[in-house]
Amino acid sequence: MSNAPHDAIEVITTKRDGGALSDSQVDWVVDAYTRGEVADEQMSALAMAILLNGMGRDEIGRWTQAMIASGERMDFSALSRPTADKHSTGGVGDKITLPLAPLVAACGVAVPQLSGRGLGHTGGTLDKLESIPGWRASLGNDEMMRQLEEVGAVICAAGDGLAPADKKLYALRDVTGTVEAIPLIASSIMSKKIAEGTGSLVLDVKVGSGAFMKDLDRARELASTMVGLGTDAGVATVALLTEMGTPLGLTAGNALEVAESVEVLAGGGPADVVELTVALAREMLAGAGREEVDPADALADGRAMDTWRAMVAAQGGDPDAPLPVARHTHVVPAPASGTLARLDALAVGTAAWRLGAGRARKEDPVQAGAGVVWHARPGDEVTEGRPLLTLHTDTPERFERALAALEGAYDVASGRSSEGTVTDLVHERIG
Repeated sequence: MSNAPHDAIEVITTKRDGGALSDSQVDWVVDAYTRGEVADEQMSALAMAILLNGMGRDEIGRWTQAMIASGERMDFSALSRPTADKHSTGGVGDKITLPLAPLVAACGVAVPQLSGRGLGHTGGTLDKLESIPGWRASLGNDEMMRQLEEVGAVICAAGDGLAPADKKLYALRDVTGTVEAIPLIASSIMSKKIAEGTGSLVLDVKVGSGAFMKDLDRARELASTMVGLGTDAGVATVALLTEMGTPLGLTAGNALEVAESVEVLAGGGPADVVELTVALAREMLAGAGREEVDPADALADGRAMDTWRAMVAAQGGDPDAPLPVARHTHVVPAPASGTLARLDALAVGTAAWRLGAGRARKEDPVQAGAGVVWHARPGDEVTEGRPLLTLHTDTPERFERALAALEGAYDVASGRSSEGTVTDLVHERIG
């Protein structure tokens, strides 16, 4: 198209030389790339220039709006209740979406949770739920709306129509070393969430070894950027910076995490999973104007469990069916008696991935029963020779590489509980 207002080289060199892209440059390049007019190698060069030189708030806002404009927008205004959604930047043992969506729905707020699959050491919510016999991730928009009205919560795959520019750009960033660019992470997440049409949004931005953001300053920058994008787009948005140096709960793996989520909904489960679920539920309810409702009550009285069962059944799943169990297990004993001082989230996530719970490429299958269970959390006492970790897989030849990932992943301190083993789960709130 010779009469185009811009060309790719001009846009690339503007950003390469540290300039700010104009609104029309942003609109043009995102649209032209989505249509295939700007080549992958040109968008790669632009992505690298953005990684190295950054983007201002107005630029990121315009980039996000251009990605939203590449596809459809959903509208939940016809529902009889307000909507709230949560997005986590991903971690190890992060099964929070599973108990959280039905809990918030049980408190009178609809939760349209469009989720993804796992890649690498962080698990995907859809992979976890697919370990429930019969459950399906793909719903049409009409089915989704009906389920939100009748049940109050839906966890499903995002359709191809939402921000198709993001899907294309995400795949490119993955293979060009530009995943870490904060403007591109923020606009990727927020373009989908704003297009999804939710009224309020809570972001769970993980910090630590098992998280995408390893240090607090970078996590804070990402959280602030996303909160700004949401607020500017008229979505009530807050972010919590939460700890991911230690894995969440006591399990990492698909069916293993579903079982733990059901324990939480039954009023039990690990204290950290319950604490984070309730903290995020309170933020979602406040964002939707229901701050007077205490979600802890809905966990205690069984309403959240009732909603979970209805949500699973509505998507073809059998909430009473036994979950898949791996055919082989391997126990890692505690090397000494004392207090577990450290358990590294990245190592545990990598071990679960190598056991078959995750995938290296998008098209890889996952094992429903594979994963890692840890029998103590930092601060707990352990006894030499007693089980510290149990590895689960259908393919025992995977044990060796999983054990290699766990070398140096935990420390046992002599004596009873030492100071500093337990860190705060929620570091700070932004927004």
